[in-house]
Amino acid sequence: MFSLGSWLPAWPGLAWGWALLDAVLQGLVGACAVSVLCSLLKVYLYIQCLNDPERQAEKEAIRAQRWVLGPLQAVVLTALLALVGSRVAALVVLEFSLRAASTLLSLGKGTSRGQLYLLCQYSLGCGMSCSLTFLLEGAPHSTCNLALAAGLAGLLAANARRLARHVCALYELHSRQRYCGVCILLLASGHGIPRLLRNALALTFALADLAAVELINRDFLSTAEAIRFWTPLTICYTLLVIHMQEGPRQSVYQTVLVRMGGLFILLLTVGRWADVFHVLISLLGELCCLLCAGAMLEVCQRQ
Repeated sequence: MFSLGSWLPAWPGLAWGWALLDAVLQGLVGACAVSVLCSLLKVYLYIQCLNDPERQAEKEAIRAQRWVLGPLQAVVLTALLALVGSRVAALVVLEFSLRAASTLLSLGKGTSRGQLYLLCQYSLGCGMSCSLTFLLEGAPHSTCNLALAAGLAGLLAANARRLARHVCALYELHSRQRYCGVCILLLASGHGIPRLLRNALALTFALADLAAVELINRDFLSTAEAIRFWTPLTICYTLLVIHMQEGPRQSVYQTVLVRMGGLFILLLTVGRWADVFHVLISLLGELCCLLCAGAMLEVCQRQ
C-alpha cells in the first residue's frame, strides 16, 4: 500500500499523516489559548482606560486595532506551533517560567503584570502543546481527544473575541444606561480579570513545566548524557534571567532576539539540527505575537 508520507518532502521534526493532524490540532489549541488571553486582556485594558479621563487616547488605540489581526494571528500561530518540535517548545516554556518568576520578584523595575501576560503569548501556546503531547502520549484515541479539545478551545476563543468586540463597541454606552447584562457584570467584577488570568496561567505553566521536563528527559539514554545537556542550558538561562530585564517597547523586540539567539547558539552545540530550525520558527512566533499586541503593550508600559 502507498502512504501519503512517501510522496511528500521531509521537514525537520515533522511527520505526515495522523501525526501531522495531531500536531495541527495541538497548535490550534495553543493558538486559541493565546486568543482567549489577548481578548480578556483587551477587555480589561479598555475598561481601565475608559474609566481614566487622561487615557482616552490609549482607549482609542485599543479600539482602533484591526479585528482581522485576531483570526490571522490564530492561523499563523497554529501553523508555527504545529511545526515546532516538542523539544524546543519545552525549552521555550522552561525559559519563560524562569523569566516570569524573576520578573515577578522584581515587578517594581518596569514590567507590569499586563505586560508580562502579553509577553507570554507564544510560550503559552508552546505550553499547551507540551501538556497535550505529554497527557495524550500513547492514548488509543488521541486524535479524537485533540479534535474535541480543539473544538472547545475554538468555542472559548470565539466567545472571548466576541466579548472583546462587544466591549469596545458598546460598553461605554451600556455601562451608563445599565441595560446590558454582560456590561453590568463587567462593571461589577471586571477588576477581577487579572486575578483570573494569573491563576489560569500559573496552573497552565505549572503543568507545562512538568511536561516539558519529561519531554526533554525522555531523549536521554543515560544520566551523563542528560547532565551534558542540562548543565549548559541551566547556565545559559540563568545568565539571561540575571542580565535581561523587560524595559520599554523598543527593548521588547531586542529581548526576544537575544533570548532566541542564546537558545540558537546553545542548541548549535548540544542540540540537533532540527532543534535549530525550530528555534527560528519560535522566533517568528514570538515576533508575530508581539506585533499583534502592539497597542496593548504600549498601554501596559504607560501604566
